[in-house]
Amino acid sequence: MKTRFVFLMLAGFIFFASNASAEKAILAGGCFWCMEADFEKLEGVSEVASGFTGGKLKNPTYNGNHEGHVEAVEITYDPSKVSYKELLDYFWVNIDPFDAEGQFCDRGPSYRSAIFVQNEKERKIAEKSKKEIQKMFPDKEVVTPIRNASTFYPIKGDESYHQDYYKKSPLSYKFYRWNCGRDQRLEEIWGEKAVH
Repeated sequence: MKTRFVFLMLAGFIFFASNASAEKAILAGGCFWCMEADFEKLEGVSEVASGFTGGKLKNPTYNGNHEGHVEAVEITYDPSKVSYKELLDYFWVNIDPFDAEGQFCDRGPSYRSAIFVQNEKERKIAEKSKKEIQKMFPDKEVVTPIRNASTFYPIKGDESYHQDYYKKSPLSYKFYRWNCGRDQRLEEIWGEKAVH
């Protein structure tokens, strides 16, 4: 009995310790399928969930009402393996920071890019990061806003097929991404830094 108790305590400690170092970041970069696929490749990221954030409407849905919200991803990461700044560096080369009307072929308010900060430390890092991107492109305006984080609503229920869409429907996803011109535009902006 003692052995079982010790084992359960140890298992609980390991579970807690492994999750204690996890942090979350919320980023919007147009289609959440693409953002999820891109960020799941990044070392130090353990989970990426697709959903909505930024609006006042509670429980937005993809096929229903998500007015005021943007498609976004909630990224769970280990800060000992990848820093918040490194997440943002990776974010920038996966978006078009000059497009105020959406991202790539996806147009409209719900496809706009944004960084959602949860505290002053993240805000300072995000503002510095944005200034660095602006310096790289002095003739263009970086329009991606830095906003206060609000409730993140993951896609769920009947719409949960959106989670890991690129894995569940790889051919459809690849066709969408190519047809949308996402990677072509990223290479045009970022050259060899583009990640896909």
